[in-house]
Amino acid sequence: MKSMFVLILVSLVVGISAFLWFILSSKKNQFDDIEGPKYRMLNDDDDDDTLNRQKK
Repeated sequence: MKSMFVLILVSLVVGISAFLWFILSSKKNQFDDIEGPKYRMLNDDDDDDTLNRQKK
């Protein structure tokens, strides 16, 4: 019976800490732009660099 109380306490601590971590990360705007990085990865910026070097 004692081990059951320990397991309940541990699970509550883990659950509350995960919830607080989620709240903290959402306040720091970690989840604002979900779609943006996958489109930025496909952006080809090398063409702009070669054009700028040719103009100089």
